[in-house]
Formats: sequence, structure tokens, C-alpha cells
Amino acid sequence: MPEKDNIYRIFISAAEPSADAHCAGLITTLKQSTYNIEFVGVGGPKMAAAGCNLLENTVSKAAMMYKAFRHIGYYYRLIKRITRFLKSNKVDLVIVCDSPSFNFHIAKAAKKAKIKTLFYVAPQLWSWAGWRIRKLRKYCDKLCCILPFEQKWFSQKGINVAFVGNPILDELNCPLTIYKKKYTNFEPKNAHFAIMPGSRAAEIDTLWTPMQTIATHLKQKYPNAIFTTVAVDPGRQQALKAAQIPGFECKYTIGSVSNTARTADFAIVASGSATLQVAAVGCPMVIMYQSSKILWHLLGRWLLKTKYLSLVNILANSSATGKELVPEFMPYFGSIKPILAAIELLLEDSDKLTQTSDALIHLAEPLVRKKACKEVAEIVVKMLR
Repeated sequence: MPEKDNIYRIFISAAEPSADAHCAGLITTLKQSTYNIEFVGVGGPKMAAAGCNLLENTVSKAAMMYKAFRHIGYYYRLIKRITRFLKSNKVDLVIVCDSPSFNFHIAKAAKKAKIKTLFYVAPQLWSWAGWRIRKLRKYCDKLCCILPFEQKWFSQKGINVAFVGNPILDELNCPLTIYKKKYTNFEPKNAHFAIMPGSRAAEIDTLWTPMQTIATHLKQKYPNAIFTTVAVDPGRQQALKAAQIPGFECKYTIGSVSNTARTADFAIVASGSATLQVAAVGCPMVIMYQSSKILWHLLGRWLLKTKYLSLVNILANSSATGKELVPEFMPYFGSIKPILAAIELLLEDSDKLTQTSDALIHLAEPLVRKKACKEVAEIVVKMLR
């Protein structure tokens, strides 16, 4: 075990809001240990608040897919800067969280500097870019996966892997059955909708307006319906408010995905980790994601290996029926008519809503049985030997 009198330095790399939150939770957990650990790295405000000395705020640059190309020069310079830092400073462990396109470069730099590297959140190589498994074997000393089926998949590929639970669900405790929704006396005209347009600027740019348009159509059909929109932070909330379309009204909350989904009857969610939070509290949903139509038809549809693209349906497909548990519109290109039709069909079927709530709870329970921050912290301490 590490010597408790020593000072250890851990470099952490996170590039997106979700990874910033995961790493902040890990830092907080490690600070509660008896070991003297310093944290330095790149990330966002949550990591900084938890006690990490940031070389750069990368979260403000978070982008998705084709929009990431806008920032190639920025990331190239940042990778060079981190490489120099790892070469010239004492670092006992490097932790890279999610964002494999960026973090594979950081792991490579750590390998050259002869520093152990922990991958926190497995890259979804089972979905696409499977050829990267060779890079993962080369640069990864330990992999912490957050989806149950990933442990077997990566282990079979020769990766030292552990399933640690899902950090976004650490706040919840089993049994999740207390969150199951019953729609016995449900009236669609009085529905409470949760709207979750995502944490990245690119998601807001592409999904927020169509989500609002969907909401205004629902309001016309269901006159007493109310809407609550969840923003990841105050800055994103201001961006949402600034882009609010005429005729749309809602309540805004910050960082309250689980709490909002608990009280909502139905959710409209951007694809990503928030879908698991919504699922864990048994809230039926539709899932949306938008991409470049040209790139999707040229590359995306041919590269992806999974039948479904949303985490909820991927998990459902891996564990049981192989059917779509919730409607997903990925990628969504323009017309909201199919999305509206799917929502209205579900709202008019209270039995289906109840069954979906039950199935979502059942799906999420394995993710909650372990507390990711605690599990990963224990692995970190072992790796500091």
C-alpha cells in the first residue's frame, strides 16, 4: 500500500461536463482517505472546486462529433503542453476520464513518461472504432468501466478491467423500486414534462429549438401540461433562456436531472448519461440526438456496430429482450412529427407507461449496487504502490 507520509501527485484529464463531475466526485472521495494526494490536471469548475489545480479549463471547449473539428488546433497545443508537464514534473498516476479521442493522446504521453494510467469510463469500442483496442492495451494499466456488460467484453480483449458502477447514479440507493411510477389516474392533459437538452454547447445548438417546438405542440394538445428544463450549470441555463422561442414557457432548474425526472410524467432527453439518470427513477422518455446528415450517411451509419445508439436501449439489448425500450431518434435530422407521434402514443397508453417505468427501474438497478467513486478510489490507492 502507499506510504501515508508520502505526498502523491495525480494528474487527471477530463474534457466534458460529465467527466468533470465524475472526477470531482473521485477527488472528493480520495481527499477523505488518509493519504496525502495532490491533484493537477485539465477539466472544469467542479474539479477545481474539489481541489484540483487546473492547467486548463477544457470543459468550456466540450464539443460533439463533427463540431469538435473546430477546436483541433486548441487540442493539439494542449496535448503538447500536457506532454511537457508529464515529462518535467513528478506524477505518480494519470487518470483519464472519457473523451477517448483526446485522452488517448494523454495516455500515450503518460506511457512515454513511464507513468501508470487509469482509464475511468471505458471508451465505447464495442460500439465503434474497435481497432482502438490495441491502443487501449498499450496505454491502459487499469480500466474502470461503468456499464455492466463492458467488463466481459474488455476482459476478453486482454484488458485489465473492473466494473465500478456508474458515477452519475452514485447519489441513488437500492432498491430503486421506490421510484416506480403508476399511471392509474394519469391524464395526459395534465402531464408534467422534463426537458433535458444536454450539457454541451453543440447539443443546445442542435436540440434545444426542436425540443421547445415539440413542447409547444404538446401544450396545444394538452393545455394544462407543464415543462421543466434542466441545465447543467448557470452558464448553460443562461444560454437556454437566451435561445427560448416565442410561445414556449417552462421552469428552469440546474443540475437536477434525477429530482426533476422523479416528479415528471415523461421526459424528452438528449442522448447521453442523463438518460440513465432518468431511467433510474423510472421516468418514460424519448431520446434525441442530432448530427451532420452528410457525415452520418457517409461514415456514421457504417461505423456503428450496435443496433441501438442510446445507452438505455443498448443496456436493454445487452441484458434481455433485444427490443427498443424507449423511442430513440438518433440521429434526428429535422422533422419533429415522428417524435411527437411517439410521445402522444405513449401518453395515451397508461399501461405502457407503467410497464416502461418498471422496466427502466429493473434496467438501472445493477448500475446502482456499486458506488463508482468509492470503487475507483480504492483502485487508485492500489495503483499508487
